[in-house]
Amino acid sequence: MAIFAISVAVPLFFVIQYRSVVWSILLVLWVAAVFAGGFILLTRLHEKEQQALLRSFEQAAIRTLNHHRHDWMNDLQILYGYIQLGKIDKAVQCVERIKERMNQESKISKLGIPSLVFYLQSFRTSGSSLELEITVDPDIQLDKLSPEDGADLAAVIMQTVRAYQYSGRVSWGDTRKLLLTLRQEDTDVIVSFEEDGSMGDPELLKQQIYKVVQGKRMKAEQLHPSQASFQLRLPCES
Repeated sequence: MAIFAISVAVPLFFVIQYRSVVWSILLVLWVAAVFAGGFILLTRLHEKEQQALLRSFEQAAIRTLNHHRHDWMNDLQILYGYIQLGKIDKAVQCVERIKERMNQESKISKLGIPSLVFYLQSFRTSGSSLELEITVDPDIQLDKLSPEDGADLAAVIMQTVRAYQYSGRVSWGDTRKLLLTLRQEDTDVIVSFEEDGSMGDPELLKQQIYKVVQGKRMKAEQLHPSQASFQLRLPCES
């Protein structure tokens, strides 16, 4: 774009130097060509960015589907093994676990904010040392949030999980667990983050989370002064 803009100086110089009608016409045509070229260039750059984002999304979706397929295959193999061994009580317990996970994934899929749904369902494929355990209140109604509040809530949840993810240190092969709860309290949406194990410096994590909600309609509150457990509250519009 800078080259196109600088090139306008050439006909402009001759217009000023010779005050010729011909050069004036050439200047107008040159400027029009510069704008057209710039528009085409920006359009192509935008298309390339969109294609890159789409490829990234498709790859993430494929990883998520493969991960879920792998989990289901493992569950089915375990269930089949119990049935073959005649361990009916174990098979029943396995089916109950499968039903519970299906129920939980169903609740997540109905949250109503696509970016948040995809993030929560694909988190296990990220290879993080942080294990995210999610509980969703069946009465929660995120689809009733305004588009701005919904986008802000999704972004804050992702950034807060990321703050937990990179806080503290963990030994090779070990995992930490974060309990994420989404529920409705009267007209407010409540999102709780509770540590299960060491999450590093609670005060540092507090500063990071308070910074995340800065400028948003939601508020952050530390649940326990000595622990890295926090709660987000988003007042819903009536």
